[in-house]
Amino acid sequence: MSTNENSRFETRAIHAGQQPDPRNGAIMTPVYLTSTYVQDAPAQPREGYEYSRTTNPTRTALQENLASLEGATWGLCYASGLAATNALADRLVPGDHVVAGNDLYGGTYRLFTKVFQRYGIDFSFVDTTDPKALEAAMGPNTRYVYIETPSNPLLSLTDIEASARVAHAGGALLVVDNTFATPYLQRPLELGADLVLHSLTKYLGGHSDVVAGALVGNDDGLREDLAFYQNAVGGQLGPLDSFLVLRGTKTLAVRMDRHCSNALAIAQHLEQHELVERVFYPGLESHPQHGLARRQMHAPGGMVSFELAGGVPAGNAFASATRIFALAESLGGVESLVEVPPSMTHASIPPEVRHAAGLSDGLVRLSVGIEHVDDLIGDVNRALDAARRVLQTAKA
Repeated sequence: MSTNENSRFETRAIHAGQQPDPRNGAIMTPVYLTSTYVQDAPAQPREGYEYSRTTNPTRTALQENLASLEGATWGLCYASGLAATNALADRLVPGDHVVAGNDLYGGTYRLFTKVFQRYGIDFSFVDTTDPKALEAAMGPNTRYVYIETPSNPLLSLTDIEASARVAHAGGALLVVDNTFATPYLQRPLELGADLVLHSLTKYLGGHSDVVAGALVGNDDGLREDLAFYQNAVGGQLGPLDSFLVLRGTKTLAVRMDRHCSNALAIAQHLEQHELVERVFYPGLESHPQHGLARRQMHAPGGMVSFELAGGVPAGNAFASATRIFALAESLGGVESLVEVPPSMTHASIPPEVRHAAGLSDGLVRLSVGIEHVDDLIGDVNRALDAARRVLQTAKA
């Protein structure tokens, strides 16, 4: 039960980083619930394990698995996606500069502006879908170009290869948050990125039962630097959480196929409905970066955002009327979720900043799960009827 770099993705998802226990043949990676390890002599730990903040065998297995899936040489796992982002920022010093997308997860925006900006680190938020805007934002002190593609929540796509050229020409590293796409749909390192970030809470975990994050890359010096800060700050992932994510990656490919097919069907259905003013989904020909999606991604993903006629009241009515789509934050689990980003996941971004990025107050975001597509469309229709009643009441 071994894999190599020539094994297909689905095979590596199940086996990479994991071997049956040599003592008893247990096929699942053990959960090493230990804080410390007995050493053979002073300063002579076995296989490098001395303390679980620094290294843990269950976490090692997950890190090797994720590295294999992203086509990387190493991975580091953290207590959350934001802990992974924090680890990147720990490398910065006063006077450094970061260029980030203006359509960005609210927690990332909050971390950058409310935590690290006060330490003299500068952040510029620009439309990274436009390489010229990205290039114009670069400065002599730019250390990172930080992009989400697809972005959260407008599902805009940034050209990774073009962004890598801009970042590297300015002496910066390109970091790609690949949470929405996962390595099954998109592998940024192959397109020139230096680091890939994941909220493992989402599709890679896949079952809404764990909070975790990761960074993966190829530069050994960068890994050593990040591992130092991880150990010094203590943002590591615990062994049980590591086990849960390992369980999730095994079914990533089959889950993503269903997420994508369901999401496309719902996006097409919404686009034809008279109450829907605009649908954001890279798989639709109406999406401004549809061509880029076909070049850069294996499939367009399981997230759909849209705007309803009637704005906030209609959006709130829709999100409150579903029975299968649960009204909740987060995404990427097997169950379908609905939320309104301006008052939920992106509430930490000031309204004027959201509006400038094109995020309307009436936006609705769907994380389309793997239930039967006909049941999901029926649920969407039920919620659309509720939104229609709100509009009719407003006109009366």
